[in-house]
Amino acid sequence: MEKFFEKYMLNNGVELKNRLVMAPMTTYSANEDDTVSNEELVYYFERSGGVSMVITAAAYVSKNGKGFPGQISAHDDIYIPSLRKIARAIKAQGARAILQIFHAGRQSPPQLVPDGEIVGASSITSDEKQPPRPLKTEEVQQIVKDFYEATRRAIQAGFDGVEIHGANTYLIQQFFSGFTNDRSDIYGGTVEKRLRFPLEILSAVNFAKARFSISDFIVGYRFSPEESEEAGITLDQTLYLIDALADEKLTYLHASLSRFDTKPHRYSGEEKTTVAALQKVINGRVPLISVGSIYTRDDFKRATETEADLLAIGRELLIEPYWVEKLQNEEAFETELDIDAPKALPKNLLNKLLSHPGWVPVKNQ
Repeated sequence: MEKFFEKYMLNNGVELKNRLVMAPMTTYSANEDDTVSNEELVYYFERSGGVSMVITAAAYVSKNGKGFPGQISAHDDIYIPSLRKIARAIKAQGARAILQIFHAGRQSPPQLVPDGEIVGASSITSDEKQPPRPLKTEEVQQIVKDFYEATRRAIQAGFDGVEIHGANTYLIQQFFSGFTNDRSDIYGGTVEKRLRFPLEILSAVNFAKARFSISDFIVGYRFSPEESEEAGITLDQTLYLIDALADEKLTYLHASLSRFDTKPHRYSGEEKTTVAALQKVINGRVPLISVGSIYTRDDFKRATETEADLLAIGRELLIEPYWVEKLQNEEAFETELDIDAPKALPKNLLNKLLSHPGWVPVKNQ
């Protein structure tokens, strides 16, 4: 376990003070104009002392890419001052500040996007939701440019890096998935063609990094290894994706998992865990961040025994902002949310947690 508290050097020369990262989590708590709220600034500041990097909640990069109420934006230069406040709050505690950037695609609520028009890779929908309008080829290319512009704004705001959100069924994953992409243009069809959109976004992000000559700017990519639908992403397809990504200019890969010890479902190999299968293909080219259900000291011990290079802590940091420091100092810490004494949680985020039983353990419930 001790190596996870030791310094770690990323492949771009950036030194992290340890191997523990704050996972990106939606706060639902931005101001009405999608700028960061004071509640969110306190939330980030309180949780930035122990971890080496803080990955923010997703900021949307296009006007029609918003995915949640109370979500921060990075789609216009007017948001640079807001983004700068977040970066400063995180870096004041000694952590690296990483802005997660995304487009929600078909997951956008109609009331949050212009004219209520949802867009996606294809018109495929689920759960009786409003079908998305398939993006035209030129619109796809504009969104690639939007990721470039959002990265430029992150650089100008003082962030140490960005994380491309290619997970959790949002637009980038919608393009890679055979379930949500039935396009016939250059962005659809074979798995090779479905890979084009993620790679173009990564190239655009790296172009922004190169243009501003910031060699140590961190570029991460988050992905979901598998989908449940029959035509959805299999682990074998994800291995094809990350093999291609690992050959690009990338600082880290970040697996979005419900548990750190998740086992593969549709996979042709013999590895017993998803992390092991991923690491076999990555083969040391970039570090892998794993995440999922790490609450107790025993959870942490077992997670460190996986093959992950770094661990992301999410819901436990909602419960206990100083979890990393207390863990390292062998102090007692909370593993259930005390609703009578929530620790620097924005009100909207707390209400969301309480309205979704089981998302985090809650004391006396």
